[in-house]
Amino acid sequence: MSLVKVSLLENVKRQYRYKLNAYIQVFMSLLIMQLLAILFSLNGVGSMGSGMSLVNVQVNYYSADFVVVFTMLWGFITAIVITTKVQRNADYIFVTNSISTSLANLLFLATASVIGGITAILSSYLLKIIIVLFKGGFYVSSVSDLALSLNLLIGTGVTILYIFLVSILGYFVGTLIQSHRLFAVVVPAMVFGGLLLGTMSGSDSLLELFKFYFSESSLVVFTVKAVVTAGLLFLGAVALSNRMEVKA
Repeated sequence: MSLVKVSLLENVKRQYRYKLNAYIQVFMSLLIMQLLAILFSLNGVGSMGSGMSLVNVQVNYYSADFVVVFTMLWGFITAIVITTKVQRNADYIFVTNSISTSLANLLFLATASVIGGITAILSSYLLKIIIVLFKGGFYVSSVSDLALSLNLLIGTGVTILYIFLVSILGYFVGTLIQSHRLFAVVVPAMVFGGLLLGTMSGSDSLLELFKFYFSESSLVVFTVKAVVTAGLLFLGAVALSNRMEVKA
């Protein structure tokens, strides 16, 4: 029996470093997802045109929204993957418990969200370059450089929060499924059942929930909503983990 007492902080740091190395392949899947989203974005999100006699003007609108959505999907799937039994068993090489494992997973998901958010926003520049080089168009900006930089900073922060919130939701769902396999059927049934009932009744509660988070115009209010919701989901996941068998 070892007399060396490992602190919680030290244990979390070791597990976090381990997860960064062990899950490095998920960032390759992030690259693939974002490239696929850029491919879909080449068709544009809207267009308008006008002309008279010999002059015709065609304006196409392009956005990295597809990339952000695909990155959020990547974060959700990644969070579910790290809750699987195989990944949990890998933590047993450490003197660990559900608290340290959950905190290490939280740090990893936060890191993945930052990387995913930054690359998703920067992909818009790659999209512009592709359009200019291969579609023969040119990019027009209607804002100043200062406003553009500020929008880039705010957009990156909001995107990171979106990805992190969806990732924590995936972590909670994954933990819920691991606590009882029945939830693997119940959760999708509840989602699709809610969508079906909402369509039939004309009052879609899931759509209202979506608007509650994604249609918020105030940055401060959205940040509070995202942080509080993520915190509650994480605490729920920790509570579920404590009820599951922990191998020391």
